[in-house]
Formats: sequence, C-alpha cells, structure tokens
Amino acid sequence: MAEEQKDFKTLLYEATDLKAKWFDTEILPKVQENYRIHLTCVRNLFDALVRRSLITPDPYKNDNKVTDIVCPDTSEFGDNERSIVLGLRLSNYESVIDYICNYMRFTVEQITMEKIKKLMELNQTFTWSGLTISTGKANTRFLSSVISQLKNNAPQLTLSMINDSTSKSVSTLKEINESLKLLAAFQREKYKTDVRRFVLDNKQFNKDKLATVPGVVGEIKRLFPSTMRDRPFVADLISEIGAEEAGPDKLQRQQTVLASLKVTETKSTVKKEAVDTHESLMDVIRLLGSLHDQYIHIYEKLNNNSEVLQSELKSFLSNIKKLFRKMFGLPDPPIFYEIVITDKTTNIKRKEKISFNDFMASLRKRIKQYSSFAIRHSPGYNKVSSQADNVIFDFLNRQIIENNHLYVQFTAFDEFFKNTVQGSNRSKIKGLSMELTAVKNIQIKVKQARAEYTAYIEETEQMKKLGIKDV
Repeated sequence: MAEEQKDFKTLLYEATDLKAKWFDTEILPKVQENYRIHLTCVRNLFDALVRRSLITPDPYKNDNKVTDIVCPDTSEFGDNERSIVLGLRLSNYESVIDYICNYMRFTVEQITMEKIKKLMELNQTFTWSGLTISTGKANTRFLSSVISQLKNNAPQLTLSMINDSTSKSVSTLKEINESLKLLAAFQREKYKTDVRRFVLDNKQFNKDKLATVPGVVGEIKRLFPSTMRDRPFVADLISEIGAEEAGPDKLQRQQTVLASLKVTETKSTVKKEAVDTHESLMDVIRLLGSLHDQYIHIYEKLNNNSEVLQSELKSFLSNIKKLFRKMFGLPDPPIFYEIVITDKTTNIKRKEKISFNDFMASLRKRIKQYSSFAIRHSPGYNKVSSQADNVIFDFLNRQIIENNHLYVQFTAFDEFFKNTVQGSNRSKIKGLSMELTAVKNIQIKVKQARAEYTAYIEETEQMKKLGIKDV
C-alpha cells in the first residue's frame, strides 16, 4: 500500500511540474499576446471616440500609475454623464490592460487564484460580445451607443477599424477567459500538490493518520500554519486531499487527478503548412509599431522634465522675451542639452550635445509613423505592405538600429534630468524606468521575431537548393 501511494505521489509531482511548464511556455504567453492585441483594439477605439468628442478622457490618466489589477466601476450612470463617466472608465480600463501587458509576469507562480478572479472580473467590464444598447450593463450599453455614433458618416477606414477592433476584442477575450479557466482548475490541483509536498511529506506528519480521511485532514490542519505560512487554508481542497489519500474510492480519485493533469499535445502533421512569409514579416512590422504607445508616454515625460529644468533657468528678462515672441508669432530659441551616452559593450562614457527641439520633433514623427502601421490594413500598414519583402526587411533592420540608439538616448536623458534639476524640483521629474522596461521587452520580441523570420527564409532557400519543393 505504501509503495502504491509512493507511485501516485511520484506521478502526481511529475505531472504537476510538467503542466506548470506547459502553462508557462505555451498557454500564458498566448494570454499575454491576446491582451496586447486587445489593448491595441481598445486604444484605437478610444482615440477615435476622443477625436469625435464622444468621450472625455481622464485628464489625470498619465499621473495615476497602475500597480495592480483594479477593475473600473461598473455601476449605473445617466446619459447626461456619458461622455465624462464612460471616458473615465475607458481610460482606467486601458491603463489596467496596459499594466497587465507590460508589467505583469505571466507565469503559474505569479497568476494566482486571486489574480485569476481579478482578471476574469476585469474582462467583464465591457461585454464586447454583446455590444447593444438593450443590455442591462451600463458600461456596455453606453459604449455601444457611442460606437454607433462613431460609425455615423465615418469613412470606410474608420468603419473597418471599428469592426476589426470589436471582433478581435471578442475573440481574444474569449481565448483569454478559456485559458484562465484552465489555469484556475490547474491552480486547485497545484495547491493540493503543494500541500502534499510541504505538509504530508514533512517529517512531523504522523503517517499513521493516513489511514482515515478525518486523520489526514486533522493532521494537515495541525501542521498547515507552520508549513504553509503564506497560503490560505482552503477547506474543500483539504477535504479532497483526505478523500484522495484515505477514502474508499481513493484509487479512482487519484486516477481522475492524474488524468486532469495530462498535457494535451498538438500532433504535428507530416506535411508542413505553407507559411506566408510576407505576412510573417508584416507581423514583425506591426510588433515594431506597438512601440508607439510607450514612445507617447516617454515624449510626454521628457517634455515635462524639460519644462521643469527650463523653469529653473529662466530669468525675468527671458520671460519678457518669451512674451514678445508669443505676441509676434516668433519661434522659441532652440534648446540644447549635453547628455552622457554609455557604450554597453565597452562601458565607455561620452558626452553628446543634442538639440532637444529636433530630438522631440523626430520622436513625434516616429510616433506618428509607428502608429500608422500598428494595426493591420490601416493606410500606413498597407503602404509598407505594398513594398517588396527585401525593402521591408531593410526598413525593419534600420528601425531596430535606430531604436537601439534611441533607447540609449532615452536612458541618458532620464539620468540627465534627474541629476540636473535642483533638489526642490526633483519630485516634479517623471522617471522613465517603467517605459524603458516596456520598450526593451518589445525590442527583444521584435528581434526574436526577425530572427525566426530570417531562419525560416534561410531554411526555405536551403531546402530549395536540395531540390525539396514542399517547404
């Protein structure tokens, strides 16, 4: 009997570890990617609604930093409050999704049952699959109303964007919710496995208590506070452990548990499906375009930090000159900053004098360019897509190099403003660490996607040389 129990625990531990790895490498990365797609859709709709003055964005959105999954309000509100309240809730919703995409780790250890519940609740803030004015949910009802207004007399491109964004939000959230339900079921089994590892396998556990269900449950209760300090005591799961260890139908229960932990492997077909290399390349371009969201935040923060520094340098005379320039429509004189660039490979530092006006103008242009092809079938996307693959690939390579240098400059500017302003103004300086982390992550993904595309092209060419056509 002891040997039988040992075999079950060995199989259980192996199955739990394998399934955790499966979630970490297969399922949760897809959940994160689906959230990123949904974020792009929400931002496209949000920006279009703001441009048409159908909603009023939260004026303090950039000042309110999200550090946890906090669901927006879903209570009722009146039609006369629609623009402000819906704008506020959409702003909050977008900020939380942005936090999930860029600052949350998608691993089994990090996405606990508590986070799963929060994510599922957040996903119900707007019922994307039921956007109708007849729904009883205020957020969905009023969102449906403003989207209908947005469609009125809208150009075909805007209509395509609306339909694409809403349909993708439906499909991505459906996939996310299905994956979260799978993870929730696994987290229950993982909890039971952890109790076995840290309580039942503990030297202080009285093995004689394994003879009866009450004995198992009672012994777990006795040792739980000292062995599972940071974990809640979930009575129904502890009862399940008791039944699986000592119940009359324990063998059947154990087999059911092991069956639930089996990883569903997708069978690979002998013949590979044809890969559209052009579409694969354009997927990398769209991923590159997703940098525009972070660049907007960086632009706003750099502009703020420069204004703080310039306010220290301005004298009464300079303010008079600025007033006259404004009266006569004259441009402000150029601003130059000397930042310190650090070479990553050699760690050698060098000074670089930069025209801040030109730098910001170039960043604005890049933001506009990237936002134009961040979504499929937009005019900017179609313009890039119409070119030959080798031209697109060269463009991608140039952008990667330029963005790498831009990242170094952002880092240098971040240090420059923090170290240059007076102590009394340091609290007004907005750091770039969160944005820089997000930019770095996107850059890594872009490079990985480029490498996968290049590897496939090289493999295809090699197979053709060998006379193998089905590639």
